[in-house]
Amino acid sequence: MEFTITTVLLFAVFLTGLVIAYLIGRGTGARGRDRHWEAEIPVHRRDAILRSRAVLGGQFSEQLAPFLPDFKYKPTECRFIGKPIDLIVFNGMDEKNINEVVFVEVKSKSSKLSSSEKKLRKAIEDKRVRWEEYRVPEDII
Repeated sequence: MEFTITTVLLFAVFLTGLVIAYLIGRGTGARGRDRHWEAEIPVHRRDAILRSRAVLGGQFSEQLAPFLPDFKYKPTECRFIGKPIDLIVFNGMDEKNINEVVFVEVKSKSSKLSSSEKKLRKAIEDKRVRWEEYRVPEDII
């Protein structure tokens, strides 16, 4: 009988030790994890701010492009679209003689065309562009 009580007591002490070791390890690991992320948060915030500034700067420059130096077309003949193309230029519109329609994608620094912009460029280069007129039904007007 004594052998069994000793075994049970040793087993209980062993389990208690395991539980205590687990709780200590979990707390230590959580503190280490928290310290790691506390150190990383400023880095991630700074990166997010820089990316946001780059996006906003790009969007700003897209709309300002017609007024910037070396832009080939008159600002009054440009219409900002945004997506999937930045500008459409109606060359000659000021003289009431549109002789060319130009699709302009504004890029800054080393940014590249997106896949949809590449597909649009291909459609234009392949002359898959057309004119269509839509008339609103009179009962709606």
